[in-house]
Amino acid sequence: MTYVFDLGWLAQYYPVFLKGVAITIELTLVGGVIGIGFGIFCAWVRALGPTWMRPPVAVYVELIRNTPFMVQLFFIFFGLPALGFRMGELQAANLAMIINLGAYSCEIVRAGIEATPKGQFEAGAALALKPLQVFRLIVIRPALQRIWPALSSQLVIVMLGSAVVSQIAAEDVTFAANFIQSRTFRAFEAYFVSTAIYLALSICLRKGLDYLGFFLFPSARTESR
Repeated sequence: MTYVFDLGWLAQYYPVFLKGVAITIELTLVGGVIGIGFGIFCAWVRALGPTWMRPPVAVYVELIRNTPFMVQLFFIFFGLPALGFRMGELQAANLAMIINLGAYSCEIVRAGIEATPKGQFEAGAALALKPLQVFRLIVIRPALQRIWPALSSQLVIVMLGSAVVSQIAAEDVTFAANFIQSRTFRAFEAYFVSTAIYLALSICLRKGLDYLGFFLFPSARTESR
C-alpha cells in the first residue's frame, strides 16, 4: 500500500497551529527574559555575592541541572498543588522554564564573570565603587559579551525543550500536532508540519539573538569586521 502525503487538512486546522506557535513564542519570551535575569542574579551571588547566599544558590543550580525538565514541570504542576500552590497550565510551564533556564544561564554567566580580568575589579575599587556597582557598571556587560553565543544557544535549547509542556495540556506547537493527528489520523503530516515550525522558530530565534548581540555589544560588531 502506497502512503499518500496530504496536507489538505491544514486549511481547516491552521488556527490550531497558529495558537500553538503564539504560545510557544510567549513561553520562550517570558521564560527567556525572566530566566536569564534570574540567572544573572544567581551568577552574581555565586561569583561575587554574600557568602551566606552561595550555598542555597549552589543547591538550586545543581538540583535543576541534574534533573529532567519534564520532572521539574510535573513537580510544579502536579506536586505543588498538594502544598496548596495551584496554577494553570501556562503559569506552570512559564515557571518551569524560568527556573530551568535560570540555573543553566547562571553557570554560563558565571563563567563570563570569572573570565573578567582582576584589573577591572581593582579599577572599580580604586574609584570607590561598591561591589554591586562594580558588577553592574564594569563587569556584567563584557561578561555577557563573552558568553552571548553560549547563552543564545541555551535559550534555543529551552525553546525546543518547551515541547514537553504539552504533557500538562499547555497548548503549544506539540499540543497542536497531537490534537490534529488524533482528529485526522495523519500523524506523519501533523508532525512534519510541527517539525518545520520548530525549525523555523529556532532559525528566527537564533538570528534575532545574533542581531540583539550586535545591538547590545557594538564593540563585537567592530571586531567582526
